Amino acid sequence: MSALKQAWRWQPRAQALEPRAAVAWGEASRRLHARLLALPTEQLAGLQATAANDLLVVIGEADALPWVDGIDYAAPCEVAPELWLPTRLCPDAPLDLLARALTKRHGRTPLLLWPAPARTVPLDRQLPLSEGHLARIAEHWAAR
Repeated sequence: MSALKQAWRWQPRAQALEPRAAVAWGEASRRLHARLLALPTEQLAGLQATAANDLLVVIGEADALPWVDGIDYAAPCEVAPELWLPTRLCPDAPLDLLARALTKRHGRTPLLLWPAPARTVPLDRQLPLSEGHLARIAEHWAAR
């Protein structure tokens, strides 16, 4: 992967970060959506979400984040908080420089950098979770 002029790779973290986002791709995103629909309204409070065609990201405090099979977790980078990374993996490049390069390329922050599928996802359009927001996500997915 190369957001910098030099190549870099993902490496395991010595210690996982505390999760601040649940990240689900493909079928796991549908399972996460169904799980959120089943939660009482008061459990949705404090959670925010953003979605794309094959992705659902739910942001909140660690103890409020839902779990479903196939989900993974992310957190802001301790060195560059505008860059969100998997809790168990970290690029082997200087994180501040990587964050700067990605911000310059995408023109938005915060950004979620993900290894598989390899994507950079803007997180600046997250909305509070509600039944209405979940319905709009379902409509978006159905329309594609």
